[in-house]
Amino acid sequence: MAEKFLSEKNLRFLLYDMLNLDSLCSYPYFEDHNRETFDMVLDTAVRMGKEILFPIFTQMDREPPHMEDGTIRVHPAIRDFLRESGEGGWISAAAPYELEGQQLPMTLVQASMYIFGAANFSAGAFPFLTAGAAELIESFGNEHLKETYIPRMFSGEWQGTMALTEPQAGSSLSDLTTTADPTDDGYYMMRGQKIFISAGDHDAVDNVVHLLLARIKGAPPGVKGISLFVVPRQRIEGDGLVPNDVTLAGTFHKMGYKGCPITLLSLGENNNCRGWLVGEPHQGLRYMFQMMNAARLGVGMQATSIASAAYYASLEYARQRPQGRKIDSKDPSQPQIAIIEHADIKRLLLFQRAVVEGSLSLNLWSLKLVDLMRVAEGEELEKYSLLLDIMTPVAKTFPSEMGILSVSAGLQILGGYGYCDEFPLEQYYRDMRIHPIHEGTTGIQAMDLLGRKVVMKNGRAFELYAAELESAASRAEAIEELAEYGKRLRAALDRLKEVTARQVEAAIKGEVELFLADASLYLEMFGYVTIAWQWLLQGLAASVKLTGAASEADRNFYQGKLMTMKYFFHYELPRMEGPARRLLEADGLTVAMKPALFED
Repeated sequence: MAEKFLSEKNLRFLLYDMLNLDSLCSYPYFEDHNRETFDMVLDTAVRMGKEILFPIFTQMDREPPHMEDGTIRVHPAIRDFLRESGEGGWISAAAPYELEGQQLPMTLVQASMYIFGAANFSAGAFPFLTAGAAELIESFGNEHLKETYIPRMFSGEWQGTMALTEPQAGSSLSDLTTTADPTDDGYYMMRGQKIFISAGDHDAVDNVVHLLLARIKGAPPGVKGISLFVVPRQRIEGDGLVPNDVTLAGTFHKMGYKGCPITLLSLGENNNCRGWLVGEPHQGLRYMFQMMNAARLGVGMQATSIASAAYYASLEYARQRPQGRKIDSKDPSQPQIAIIEHADIKRLLLFQRAVVEGSLSLNLWSLKLVDLMRVAEGEELEKYSLLLDIMTPVAKTFPSEMGILSVSAGLQILGGYGYCDEFPLEQYYRDMRIHPIHEGTTGIQAMDLLGRKVVMKNGRAFELYAAELESAASRAEAIEELAEYGKRLRAALDRLKEVTARQVEAAIKGEVELFLADASLYLEMFGYVTIAWQWLLQGLAASVKLTGAASEADRNFYQGKLMTMKYFFHYELPRMEGPARRLLEADGLTVAMKPALFED
């Protein structure tokens, strides 16, 4: 199995040459760090990926977690990995100093999680989940909650989760029925069920801390009555831990992502499940969206990491696998050539690279907004916030949906071997499929983009987005080799503006169902345009590097960037036209379709 699962050179190119990440160190909040610090973090993450995570990648899939004695047994290496994640500061890396964090940029932290995910997605999910849950307590919890839970979560001793979904509610959070009855002792009595909880129970930690949504008795109906609670598997009493009436009711047998358990939890079967309110009553959904939005960026990054590992596995195979001869060669006595010499294989590899590196570029660009929001104020802060709002559903969805196609292209390169478990592509394909589903399905992301983000503040977020693309197009139009692609991006943006105006027109008329009926097509189109912009940014950075002195290997890398950029503009960007035409027709076919018409 291939040992290369990502390109360190590409990661550094994006972080430093395109994003100028070390410029963050000029702000007081990040001033203790520098590029040397950043490189040390990346080097250590790669070492952990190669030495700890990648060696158990296949084993975790073939020997998945199982229930035993009322808990879930996971791969024994996970306990050591979580402890090392705690001791090395990976879980607390983005937290402020006052919480014993390292105050590193979130961009760098997520770049490290990308490395972990490319090495072993199932294993890399454990610390990522804990960091997100701890951040919620950090942001909204009182001092008692912070002191009680954050140190043990940051140490890797306690797992953190996000417990939203219920069997009868699914993505419809307004239908949550888990209840929280107040007591006179500062805690609430919890009762209900939660389903599809990642890492919701396992034996690699001493406790599991659920950040859980529920309704306080007498709360308003719908989303306005949802509150956020800390509900540990075991609660502290005296000097030890005692069971908190959180029962493991089941675990799910999954298509992929098998190394991390997904659980069904029952709360309060014995009327003794205690929860502690986080922040103010009835503000839980607002609080949880902080974690959900961060998680959505994380899902996009995780999808990209799997697509990266699949790309390098198929690239290695294509370089080593001999088959056939040049199409114009008629001499069967000539030696076979590696399949990477065939044009169609190169097309498939270009597609994989375009998806992986385009997605990673968008992931990191969006995450830098998170860091800039931490140090900005006033109009600048509002700008970064709005840009992040409109980018989040795209950064989650494009890598997730296109990552499936990217891994499939890699599987195709391997032919019959790709369909067999002797090679990793079939596992990557199964692992990838969860990403368009969890943390909000593609349909939910689409309605969020079109129904909320595009129209919010009278379209201000969309205006800022358009300005970023126009700026990149103008810069490209001033460079001979890139001028054509600057014009193509500008034309694509104009088409997106046209489609957006037509969609918003339906909303203004009050035709809400028609407005959102094909939101997924709008998100698809938006994604193609956005990734074209990210590729143009990479092309601009590569063209600068090519004007200076560079080794042959570096020049090949930058020329490869430009070729992949051109591939995306010529092969992939035109795919936006299908959704555009359909959206402009706006005849409401899916609205008019009756359920009875699906009958045989």
